[in-house]
This record gives sequence, C-alpha cells and structure tokens, in this order.
Amino acid sequence: MIPMRRWILIGSILGGLSVMLGAFGAHSLKAVLTEKSLATFQTANQYQFFHSLALVLVGLLCGYLGEGNDSKANKAGWFFLAGIVMFSGSLYWLALGGPRVLGPVTPLGGLSFMIGWFLLAFSFPKK
Repeated sequence: MIPMRRWILIGSILGGLSVMLGAFGAHSLKAVLTEKSLATFQTANQYQFFHSLALVLVGLLCGYLGEGNDSKANKAGWFFLAGIVMFSGSLYWLALGGPRVLGPVTPLGGLSFMIGWFLLAFSFPKK
C-alpha cells in the first residue's frame, strides 16, 4: 500500500476509534472509574486523537511530496503509530485497572511521538 493511502486510512480509523473511546469514557466509565483513572483515560484519548490527525497529515504530506516508504514523512507515520499503541494503549490499560507492568511502556510511546514530530519537521525538502 502506498504511504499516502496507508496513513490516511489508519489515521482516520484511529481518529474514529478515539471519538468512540472518548464517548465511552465520558458516558460509561465516569461512574465506574476514580477521578485519577478517568483523567488517565482522557489523556490517552487526547493523545490518540491528536496523533490520529497527525497520521492523516503524514498521508497528505507523502502524497504532496510524492514520497515512498523510505521517506522521513513515512517514518514519522510509523513512530506516530507506535506512540499511539505504546503511550495511549498503556494509559488505557492502566486506567482500566490493568496490571502496572505496562507502566514503563508509556514513556517509550511519548518518545515515539517526539521522534515522529521531529522526523515530520525534517521531511520537507530544502528548496
């Protein structure tokens, strides 16, 4: 699959899932979770949503620049996806009472987000 289509598709699906999870958290989990756990869930949801939009941006950028699988923009997409899985995924897990063994994964997800943004910044050609 070409990078443009891949990232727009993945970003759109993850964006839709983040809206669903946000509604689930606001309506179903509010009565079940503690304030701290609900705040953790909301943080996971916000980062998932923002980085889903970033994935769509990566797809549009790959299309605009005509870049393939070895481009910095494409690599940024992989880091954003890894960040969503590790950062948001581990926070969702912790908020819902999962074992704290995934706690150390959260900072790795944050690092993935940072690397993705820096790769995105350097993906523009110098013209």
